[in-house]
Parts: sequence; structure tokens; C-alpha cells
Amino acid sequence: MKAPTNRRRAIAKALTTLLPLAPYADIEKIRADAGRAHLHNLPPSISVWLATTAHIRHVHTDYEKLLAEGYDRDSARFFVIEQTNIVLTRWRATRLLDSDDEEE
Repeated sequence: MKAPTNRRRAIAKALTTLLPLAPYADIEKIRADAGRAHLHNLPPSISVWLATTAHIRHVHTDYEKLLAEGYDRDSARFFVIEQTNIVLTRWRATRLLDSDDEEE
């Protein structure tokens, strides 16, 4: 089932606000993930943030490699904070990842 139009609009606005220079292919994947059912009960801005950090972590960092090497999720996430923030900065994000952020 598709998200209601108002929610889709709110997600689009949150994406534009958070990630003004993100590439289209990344934006489309983040938009789809932010609209998924498991994030539906969260405000659009939080859904977008969680989808963004997860996308960057899995696609643009060494996170998967660290997991394959035997690191647990929390350790792997900690070790890719800097890589994640580099991508966020390149995309002119209005927020960066902090080591104290609680995720998913």
C-alpha cells in the first residue's frame, strides 16, 4: 500500500531540507526506504534521517566489510561515523551523525 499523499509530500520536503545536494539515485532509494511500513509511525523528518544514515552506511562506507570481518553492528556503526559524515557533508546535509545518536 502506498503512503498517503501528505506523507509522501512531507518525506519529499524533509529530503530536500536535509540533503540539498544528494545525487538523484541516492535520494530515490532514501525516499523509498523512508516510506516503508516500519518507519511509518515516525515523523517524516525522522524517517528520512534513519533511511539516510542506513543508506549511506550500507552503500557508501565500509560497514558491510566490517560486518563480514566479524564486527558487531554497534562497533561497525561506530567505525563508519566519519565516512558517513563525509558523505553527508558532500551532500550539504543540514545534520551530521553523532556517536551518541540512537538508531533503528
